[in-house]
Amino acid sequence: MIDSITYSQPSYSSEVEALNKGSFSDPFSFLGPHLLDDNQYIVRAYVHGASQLTLKLGRKSYVLEKVSDSYLFTTIIKKTELNVPYTLSSIYEDGTLGDFIDPYQFPSLLNSQDMYLFNEGTLERAYTLLGAHFIDYNGVTGVRFSVWAPNAKSVSVIGEFNHWMANQYFMRKHPSSGIWEIFIPDLHADQCYKYAIVDCHGNEIEKADPFAFKTQQSPGTSSVIQPKIPKVEILNNSQHSTINRVDAPITIYEVHLGSWKRRAEEDERYLTYRELADDLVSHVKALGFTHIQLMPISEYPFDGSWGYQPVGLFSPSSRFGSVDDFVYFIEACKQAGLGILLDWVPGHFPSDPHGLHCFDGTHLYEHADTRQGFHPDWNTYIYNYSRPEVQSYLLSNAIYWLEQYQLDGLRVDAVASMLYLDYSREEGQWVPNHLGGRENFDAINLLQKVNTRSYAKNDRIMMVAEESTAWPGVTNTVGQNGLGFGFKWNMGWMNDTLNFMKREPVHRQFHHHEMTFSMAYAYSENYILPLSHDEVVHGKGSLLSKMPGDDWQQFANLRAYYAFMYAHPGKKLLFMGSELAPRDEWDHNKGLDWSLLNSEAHSGIYKSIKSLNHIYKSTPALYELDQDPSGFRWIDSDNSKQSILSFIRYAEQSKSHLVVIAHFTEHVHHQFRVGVPERGVYQVILNTDDNEYWGSGVSAVAHLQQLIETQNKPSHGFEQSIEITIPPLSTLYLSYVTG
Repeated sequence: MIDSITYSQPSYSSEVEALNKGSFSDPFSFLGPHLLDDNQYIVRAYVHGASQLTLKLGRKSYVLEKVSDSYLFTTIIKKTELNVPYTLSSIYEDGTLGDFIDPYQFPSLLNSQDMYLFNEGTLERAYTLLGAHFIDYNGVTGVRFSVWAPNAKSVSVIGEFNHWMANQYFMRKHPSSGIWEIFIPDLHADQCYKYAIVDCHGNEIEKADPFAFKTQQSPGTSSVIQPKIPKVEILNNSQHSTINRVDAPITIYEVHLGSWKRRAEEDERYLTYRELADDLVSHVKALGFTHIQLMPISEYPFDGSWGYQPVGLFSPSSRFGSVDDFVYFIEACKQAGLGILLDWVPGHFPSDPHGLHCFDGTHLYEHADTRQGFHPDWNTYIYNYSRPEVQSYLLSNAIYWLEQYQLDGLRVDAVASMLYLDYSREEGQWVPNHLGGRENFDAINLLQKVNTRSYAKNDRIMMVAEESTAWPGVTNTVGQNGLGFGFKWNMGWMNDTLNFMKREPVHRQFHHHEMTFSMAYAYSENYILPLSHDEVVHGKGSLLSKMPGDDWQQFANLRAYYAFMYAHPGKKLLFMGSELAPRDEWDHNKGLDWSLLNSEAHSGIYKSIKSLNHIYKSTPALYELDQDPSGFRWIDSDNSKQSILSFIRYAEQSKSHLVVIAHFTEHVHHQFRVGVPERGVYQVILNTDDNEYWGSGVSAVAHLQQLIETQNKPSHGFEQSIEITIPPLSTLYLSYVTG
C-alpha cells in the first residue's frame, strides 16, 4: 500500500546547498522525522544520486517528493503511524536499487554523564564513549560513531559503506561537550571509515578515528570497524599476581616484533601475532626471562619510528595480524607464566595528516604555541596536557591496555621530555610555568593521575618510567609527592657501566668509579637496569662491538658484564638479540641473525644468559632486597688497580647470601683472598669463564659446583676468608652452602 500526502513544498535552498557540499552543521534538526503539527510528521531524507525514494513503514509505503533538482526528499506521515523504525528504499539515477534504515530517526545514544566526565578529564573508559561501537537499539543493530571535534563546522562518517561520500552521514553535535555522534544501522565488521570534517576555517579534511580499535596497515590510513572492544580473558594464576612486585625476580626481554624474526622463505615477511605466540613465547620461556616488553605496537605509519610515533593509540598494529590475533598472543604469554609489558607513548604524536594534529582545524590535542606544542628533536607534536579532554584521552588509553588486554604494566617512554618545559630547548624557546620554573605541572598531573588510577584498579601491575634525569621521587607515591611509578629505568647505571666496559682493560683502573658510583643512589628509586634497544642503534654499534680486545676478549667482557648486571641491585632488562651477541648494530628492517647460534662463541653468550636467568630466579639474595640497603654490602669496592669488584647480596634471611667477584682485566690472579661473612663452605654456582660459555677454563678451582671451604684468616673486615683463582675478564657467583 503506497500513500502520498501533498503539501506546499518549501525551497530549502540553503539546506540543499549545505547538504550538497557535505557541510551541514545541524543535520538532526532538519533530516529525519520532525513534528509538523500535533498530528503529522514531516520526514526529510537526503540521498545523493537518488532519483526516487520510498519510505517503508510496516506494510505501508510512502513515496517521498523530490525537492526541485536536489537529492532532498520529503513526505508527510501521520503521527499515529510513525511508531517503528522505517526503511528508505531508493532507486538511483544509474538504475540500481538500495534499501537502508534512516539513521536520522534515532535519538542520541550517548550518556550525558560520560560526556561530562570526558570534558572534566576523568573519564577512565573514554573508549566506551567515543569511537565506533556495535550496539542494538530497539531491535536495530548498527554502529554508533562518536568523535570529539568541538570547533568543527560539520562532521560526517565516510567509508566503504557510502563510497567515501561526505554528504550522506552527517553527525549530530552535542554543543556542551563538543562531541559529534551518529548511529548507522546495518554496517559490518572490518569496514574502513574516517571522519570528514569541515573545520573551523571551512577547510575539508579527513581524519582517522582517535579511538579506533583497529587501523589499516600502512600505507592505508583508515580506521576499521571492530566488532567489539577487545578483551583478554583473565586467567586464574595465583603465581602471576606476584611477578611484578618489587621483591620479585624480574628479568625483561625487550622486543621489536617486526625484527625479532622474519620468514626468509616468504620474502622476509613479519611473523604474525599467532606465530609469535608460538616462537617468541617459547624462546623467552626457554631462556628463563620473566617478562616480555613490547616496543610500541599502537598503530604507527612509519616503520623507521619503531612505533614511537603512533597514530592509532588504541589499535594494535595490523602489521602482525588482527586484533583477535593480538589477544591470542597476550593470552599465550599469560598461559606461559610470562608477564607482558608495553611501551606507551603519551609524550608526543606525529604530524601525519590523518592523525591528531589540528584535528578540527584548531590545535585540539596539541599546544598552539610551538614553544609548548612542537618537539624539536622528533618533529612531532606535544599533547596539551592542560586540556581535560586530552587527559581523558590519555588516561583512558592507559586503562584500555591494562584492563582490556590484561597487560602487566606500561613502560612510559620519554618521561623526561614530558616533565621539563625546556627539554631540548634553548633560552627563549620555551614558556615557563606560572611560577617561572621549568617543570611541566600539567604533564606531572597527568602522569600522577594515570599511575594512581591504574594502580587503584589493579595493584599487581608495574608502571615503569624511562626517565633520564635525576627528577626526585619518580617511584614515590603521589601522596609522598612522587610521580607514582612502580619502577624507573636506571639510565645512570647504564651510561656509567657501558662507558667503563668500552675502555681498554689497562685504562679501567682510572675509571673504577664508573662501576661503583651507582651504589651511591641505588636505593633512591625502585630501579630497572636497562640494556635496551637505545644502546645498539644510531651508530652506537652492538654491545659486543663496544667491548675492547680481540675476539675472545670481547665475548669474555660481555659475559662478565652481563653477570655483573644480574648481581647488581635492580631488576633487569635486555634487548632482544642480547643472547646472540650480534656483531652488527640492530636493523629494524630485518630479523635477528639466528645462525649465530651455530658459533661456539655466540652460543656461549646464549648459554650464559640462560644460566643467569635461572640462577637469578632461584637465588632470593639477588632480588628480594633490591630496594633495601641491607641487601647489599661491599667486600672491596676500591681495588681499582686490579679492576676487581667484590660484594655480597643478601636475602631476607640474612644467612642466605651470595658472594660476587667481578674482574675486568685479562690477567689471572691465583690464590686471591676474599673476605666472607660466614664460616663454612661456599659453592661456585656461576663462572663466566667456564668452558661451557666459551671461556678459557683457566681456573680448575673455580669450576662450577666447586666447593670452597673458608679459612680462619681475616680479610676485608671479615674474620673468615677464602682463597680462589680469579679467571680473566670474568664474574663469579659463590653461594653460601653451610656452616
